[in-house]
Amino acid sequence: MKQIDVIVREVGLRDGLQIHPTFMPTENKIAWIEAEAAAGVSEIEVTSYVPAKLIPQFADAEEVTRRALTVAGLTVAALIPNSKGAERGLALGVHKLNFVMSVSRTHNLKNVRREREESVADFRRIVKMVRAQPEGRRPKVVGGLSTALGCSYEGRVPVADVVSYAVQLAEAGADEIVVADTVGYADPVQVHTVFKAVMAELGALPIAAHFHDTRGTGLANISAAIECGVRRFDASLAGLGGCPFAPGASGNIVMDDLCFMLDSMGLRTGVDLERLLQVRSIVHAALPDIEMHGALARAGLPRNYVRADERRAA
Repeated sequence: MKQIDVIVREVGLRDGLQIHPTFMPTENKIAWIEAEAAAGVSEIEVTSYVPAKLIPQFADAEEVTRRALTVAGLTVAALIPNSKGAERGLALGVHKLNFVMSVSRTHNLKNVRREREESVADFRRIVKMVRAQPEGRRPKVVGGLSTALGCSYEGRVPVADVVSYAVQLAEAGADEIVVADTVGYADPVQVHTVFKAVMAELGALPIAAHFHDTRGTGLANISAAIECGVRRFDASLAGLGGCPFAPGASGNIVMDDLCFMLDSMGLRTGVDLERLLQVRSIVHAALPDIEMHGALARAGLPRNYVRADERRAA
């Protein structure tokens, strides 16, 4: 079994596709999932359980989930904005329910159309619903905090607010907390401040990071989070996607570049870099109009590159 130092989670099928106007055929989504899992990515957020009339890209959410669940060894996650989404996920047997709320009041009102306190109350209902399931049917429930490092409407978000909502979700029963720079405002100093404050309050509860590369600080923010002790990161193949409420957003952290940076730092991800790069062709073939990013894809691996696991074994 491969040794893993850092867990990377693919969010491109949800965060990457949600604002793209062209529907990606279900078969291509499945091919993407299967190929990336085969490349060593062990967790994929495959869809979002939102009404298809709001985001047509997820009209096939049930089929994508069912088929993803047949991929051996893959942790299948899905985004849920509310308890109705959780009910759909429970019925399908998804492994992780990724609940999302915004620390910014304005963003929460625009994104999920309710007050932050209503979101927290709904999260409590979701946890109760999950815990009422038979033991083998209980997915992990993840509390996601969007706009934790800045909001396109309110600007800087008070650290105290981030900590407060992280604590509320943890106390409600979250199995993990994701701190997200939804609109790409963060810098490494701010990352240190926010993550250290959150981690000081949550103790051993797993903390993950979700960064966007809107202003080119994404990988620097990853490095800062690593220094804080974070070992779980979201990213999107080819840097696809972005927040619908972040004007000019260029997308998520590029999964391929992230895996290369971590590997070059000696941190094992379990991902085969060459096989991961090949997955890009599946996406491009299905959506030739989608903008794809990535320095590793352009430049390739350095000459005589030695992977982290090989260096560890030497």
